[in-house]
Amino acid sequence: MEPLPVHSAEEWPYVLTLLPEDLEESARETEALVRCRNVPDAAALLRMALAYAVSDLSLKDVAAWASALEVASITGPGLFYRLREAERWLERVLAQTLEQGVANRPAGLRLRIVDATVINGPGALGTQWRAHLLVSPMTGRFQAVQLTDATGGEGYARHPIEAGDVVLGDRAYATARGLHAVRSRGAHVVARLNPHTLRMCDARHRRISLIPKARQVPKVGAMDFDIIIPVPPEKRSKSHKPWRLDQAVAWQPARVTAGRTRKGEVIWVLSTLAPEDFPPLFILNLYRLRWQVELLLKRLKSLLHLDALPSRQGPTAKSWMLARLLAAALAQHLVEPSGALSPWGYELRETRLHP
Repeated sequence: MEPLPVHSAEEWPYVLTLLPEDLEESARETEALVRCRNVPDAAALLRMALAYAVSDLSLKDVAAWASALEVASITGPGLFYRLREAERWLERVLAQTLEQGVANRPAGLRLRIVDATVINGPGALGTQWRAHLLVSPMTGRFQAVQLTDATGGEGYARHPIEAGDVVLGDRAYATARGLHAVRSRGAHVVARLNPHTLRMCDARHRRISLIPKARQVPKVGAMDFDIIIPVPPEKRSKSHKPWRLDQAVAWQPARVTAGRTRKGEVIWVLSTLAPEDFPPLFILNLYRLRWQVELLLKRLKSLLHLDALPSRQGPTAKSWMLARLLAAALAQHLVEPSGALSPWGYELRETRLHP
């Protein structure tokens, strides 16, 4: 399947209704469009960025396309310069577009999923970029994204987590510092746990291991183990010496829910939800929702070819990725409506921008 051509003449009038109303102002504030120089407005620059991101055209070809459609009169090198200077602007437009899709908070808890995916360019020998996503399991849409290089690790601190959220994550997110950060915001964690890597204690602050307790897990069903997790002190040096329990900066109560697969493997799920309100089987079923983010990542990579970065480390590589993520954010508004369905298929809104 081909990605939705959000830059095309057929889709562009509808895309304009989804763009932030301060597009012109933000382009100038971030210095993406200080002087127009044959680029009539910010919408034209954004349209060319999207064309470059979702098509197989080179910068020279996109410039020729823009001239033929009278979008802008620009050369390939000129467009290269514009995109190189547009990183901060594209980040802002992407954030604003995703914020428009976040519904008002309902009463009670709100489910969120966090995950990250690797984006590499041609000939890469390792991780080049990571896209960190925050996803709603109710709609299957991503609601926030942060782009980092290979040194940007996964963590809850990258996401706009609020009080009342229940954040679902894989084993990379089951850390003491991450758990403490989420609870400090009044939110809760449900994450797959590797019992070998997380330091756990009992109510008397004595080290315990869950591995011997695997024998207690029933063949069918689930059971809980109450634990307390010591939060380690901040690293002040590059030393890898283990820290002592009396150095913990906080002690975080939690529970581990365990169940078995049909092959007999024990699955450990860490959570901070109260057992009297959320029984063990509910926790395991809740964690299953995390797999929706895998489906979203497959869609992004198959429909938008997000893993086909044309330039691994070039000056326009980050702008290309941001524009492609923006195209995905716009496409999910156009082709995946959520909530009350509208016969229009797009948001009815007056726009100051010109097609």
